[in-house]
Amino acid sequence: MAIHLFVHSLWQFPASHTPLLFKHAWKGWGFQLLFFFVKLKRLVLMFHVNTSSFPFGRRLPCDIYWHAVSFHDNVIYSGQVNKFPGMTEMTRKVNLSRAMRTMQELFPEEYNFYPRSWILPEEFAIFLTEVNLMKENNPRWKPTFIVKPDGGCQGDGIYLVKGPTEIRLMGNLQSRPAVVQEYMAKPFLIDKLKFDIRLYVLLKSLDPLEVYVAKDGLCRFCTEPYQEPSLKNLHQVYMHLTNYALNIHSGNFVHSDSGNTGSKRTFSSILGKLACSGVNIRKLWSDIISLVIKTVIAIVPELKVFYQSDIPTGKPGPSCFQILGFDILLMKNLKPILLEVNANPSMKIEHEQEVSPGVTQYIPSPVDEEVKVAVIRDTLRLVDPHKKKKKQQQQQEEEEEEEPAEQPSAELVELAAQDEESFFQEELENKPELGESPPPEAKPPAVCLKEVFPKYAKQFSYLRLVERIAALFIRFLGVKGTTKLGPTGFRMFIRNSKISNSGFSMAAGDILYIDITRRGIGPSMDQREAGMSLQAFVEAICLLAQRRYKSLSLHEQVELLLDFCEYNLAVLDEKRLACSRSLSTTQATLVTCPQDGLQLSPATPGSAAFQRTQKFVDCRSSQP
Repeated sequence: MAIHLFVHSLWQFPASHTPLLFKHAWKGWGFQLLFFFVKLKRLVLMFHVNTSSFPFGRRLPCDIYWHAVSFHDNVIYSGQVNKFPGMTEMTRKVNLSRAMRTMQELFPEEYNFYPRSWILPEEFAIFLTEVNLMKENNPRWKPTFIVKPDGGCQGDGIYLVKGPTEIRLMGNLQSRPAVVQEYMAKPFLIDKLKFDIRLYVLLKSLDPLEVYVAKDGLCRFCTEPYQEPSLKNLHQVYMHLTNYALNIHSGNFVHSDSGNTGSKRTFSSILGKLACSGVNIRKLWSDIISLVIKTVIAIVPELKVFYQSDIPTGKPGPSCFQILGFDILLMKNLKPILLEVNANPSMKIEHEQEVSPGVTQYIPSPVDEEVKVAVIRDTLRLVDPHKKKKKQQQQQEEEEEEEPAEQPSAELVELAAQDEESFFQEELENKPELGESPPPEAKPPAVCLKEVFPKYAKQFSYLRLVERIAALFIRFLGVKGTTKLGPTGFRMFIRNSKISNSGFSMAAGDILYIDITRRGIGPSMDQREAGMSLQAFVEAICLLAQRRYKSLSLHEQVELLLDFCEYNLAVLDEKRLACSRSLSTTQATLVTCPQDGLQLSPATPGSAAFQRTQKFVDCRSSQP
């Protein structure tokens, strides 16, 4: 059976630039490499030989829709699409910083891989006050800050400053929000150059959460030797900014067909160099995987809100998956720092080269091809709709045979040595040279994308508090297709969860709603949509938890409040179910068969499960 793939592109091209399709097949295994040239910009897709592609549309439904920018590129009602609703909004710098800040407040030690951030212009006064206070406490602190426009990409609009007074508050900043972060001034250098890592991550599913990490990535190098920021070099972008789109215009940019040299290299080549110098590669990979999982956990709650808005329960719609680009900086001590997440990482496998004034030539990039082809190939393998049902059956059988697991650990994940070997050893040994054609007897390439969640779910399940908050938020949204909670929904939450019975009046709830909502916190597909966003609701939950439970850490306070709310809502659901049963039984006794007098009994629904009930009951005595 063929898999039908629809490729959607926003680029328009004249008749003279008709897309060319080139096929390259490795003998001995069932995959082909397809190159799509759209206005001479090449997108690579690899999939089964019996796959059919429809770049210009198709009347009948497709199995997979490959959108260029967002979930809303096309209206679709079935199949799978390579974008999640709301992902573009959530990976914007402001919204990502808000989500990461929430997790930093709940779990400060676990989320110390994201730089301290402030949102401009709304938090400029807070930024100024906090910086001045930190300087007073530590006179030797000489910080540098980096300003990033909210919707910017490819390094556009980014600049460095030494203090708050240098930030351009006037002009376009008022209409173009930005994030200002503490600049990481001590990066790890190779050949005296600063670089970052573009790591590809596949978010395969939201519920259940499934995350895969590519075993290889791209390292993008600056083109001028690095020096710590000073007033003299603040404006030298080729020294401080690793963006490929900026550095490619430098006269020092080096194109190379080898992944070991040049201004763009494979991450595996960097790992090999680090391994030779005695660096603990297993520890580095463990830290990177931890960073990826924690970041995904931070943005998933908002994605669930957007998902239910576009594809409400019971409404026909596609399932989603998405390839994300994680930009990671290694510090001098090899600690990974998250710079940003790209919802639409470039999948081009070529670079532009000016061969003469005004004449640009597109040159294939073996480095890009080696990394990106594997990511796309494995993504399509994983979302193969014909394998999905078989995999679900296998998982069900494995779960039935699986023995009870031990209590999950709250420590950071440490990969098993044998598992780590399979994760990166293939990237360090026996790698063919770039550009080398595989031999005719070559086997299918090794799997590139490695599952990290739910594989390591036990180590990170305690971090998923905001997802529980999102479940409450979605329950009380009321109107399908919305991402904002209205005042009626918030009042119902306060009443039904019994918060109003614990010294917190409904009037106080109304005041809290108005106070938080008027600040307009959180992303929205429609800025005109009024109400409380999930991020604002999370803030309300934190305030209620701090009010109710004293002398505990914030995440403990929030967890206790969630236990309290979920318990009372479960009790309410059980009462409603009991009333429904009683009513159904009463009606059934009045219904008899007119021919033989047999009583007709409706089917009895299953009893609702009380999750976390015992845990809540055990902790009730600790309530004030």
